[in-house]
Amino acid sequence: MNLPELTLPIAITPGDPCGIGPEIIAKAWRTAPELTRGCFVAGDVGLMRRAMALVQGAPCFPVCEIESPAQALAVPPRCLPVLQVVPVAPPLPWGQIDARAGRLAGEAVLWASRAALRGEVSAVVTAPLNKEALHAAGAPYDQYPGHTELLQAESARHAGVTLAQMPVRMMLANDELRVVLVSIHLSMREALEAITFDRVSETLRITHHALTPLLGRKPRIALAGLNPHAGEGGLFGREEIEILQPCVSAARAEGIDVQGPFAPDTVFMRARQRADGHREFDVVIAMYHDQGLIPVKYLGVEQGVNVTLGLPLIRTSPDHGTAMDLAGQGKADASSMVQAIRMARHRVTDAY
Repeated sequence: MNLPELTLPIAITPGDPCGIGPEIIAKAWRTAPELTRGCFVAGDVGLMRRAMALVQGAPCFPVCEIESPAQALAVPPRCLPVLQVVPVAPPLPWGQIDARAGRLAGEAVLWASRAALRGEVSAVVTAPLNKEALHAAGAPYDQYPGHTELLQAESARHAGVTLAQMPVRMMLANDELRVVLVSIHLSMREALEAITFDRVSETLRITHHALTPLLGRKPRIALAGLNPHAGEGGLFGREEIEILQPCVSAARAEGIDVQGPFAPDTVFMRARQRADGHREFDVVIAMYHDQGLIPVKYLGVEQGVNVTLGLPLIRTSPDHGTAMDLAGQGKADASSMVQAIRMARHRVTDAY
């Protein structure tokens, strides 16, 4: 595998120390040493040494402490560099919700986001954090439902704009399917209320502008309907007629290649890449969290990657949670973390 050299390192945050995040990072270094060259962990040295010991085998991968992000580019092969960006943490129990773990995870993400916004790292890859532990950590982390909202708030603060002026969307992607969500971490009732002309139109613009440089052309976008059979002409709901169809017309007038709304039970199959490489659409806009995540995760959680669109930085993440029931056993699958690092590298090298 011949990869372009990084001119700036990639920061990887360990996620919740009590979950599988540190373990899958250690496994990524062991299974994909060329892919992880130029990357480093922004977190706690002791935590990563414990994780490497958990998965250690031949060949041996030492964990070394670095003093600045730039040093990650010069670290010898088969070595995991860690920058201590949080207070030195005591060993925390695997598989348990712990406020100390939530704070460590939040502090690492905050440091990495600021380093990216300062131009010290080229991208941020985040291992999973536990939302309950993050909330238990208290201010300021208890105000964020997850990574996406924390990164959005920090980016808006850095740019000196409001959250409304820094709109972001979550894209879930694997080798077969890309899905962008109109809303992210909202209750079902709130998610339905979030399906407005302005929010759907904004999602279309963000998706168009984010994917155009990656594909080298306009993305072919499919808009999923909200109701069964996309409303069946108003028989099962009027959102398609009153909101989604006008959104499609307005977006097409802006030069965005979008079609729909399509029946949500079939549109994802139309956007899935077939064995011959063909797909009818490059991405599907899903109306709410589970509508979009279920088809992506059904195709394989181990291959899915979460990409945040709309930020002034590159951020990817594995498409799974902290898996507390697996933590500390050395059994966690690192495939999604490897894919997240690979996608971050591709976006960085494409951008440069």
